[in-house]
Amino acid sequence: MNTTREQFLEICRQFPLRLVMVFGSRAAEMVAFLRGEKESMSVGGSDVDVAVLGKSALSVEQKVTLGLALESLLGVERVDLFSLGECDPFLAANAIRGERLFAEDSDDADEYELYVLRRAGDLAELERERMALILREETPRYDAG
Repeated sequence: MNTTREQFLEICRQFPLRLVMVFGSRAAEMVAFLRGEKESMSVGGSDVDVAVLGKSALSVEQKVTLGLALESLLGVERVDLFSLGECDPFLAANAIRGERLFAEDSDDADEYELYVLRRAGDLAELERERMALILREETPRYDAG
């Protein structure tokens, strides 16, 4: 008998994926469901946020098929699927702070997560300046001095 976790891993292996993360308000619920600690996901509520890293860029068809397969497995109305290689660096950093559900190679996944955090850290000052300009506030200056 296939457990929910095994079914999830089968779905992951149908696609050229290196890494799958769940994050956001329903991350803990999805982890508990995949571990068999929860019989089903709650109906309604917010969507499930899932981030993936492909071995190469996933096609639109692959993303849609993967999203639908996850929605069916989880029994939820909506899975928001984010491609880590294509999304905003700060969204990627938020995603990798979530729960790792699948990694083709753990060392590779660890290195990628460090890369995402470094990239977000390198861009943090520029993001603060950008937000200050958007909000028409005085730009805070960073003094490394």
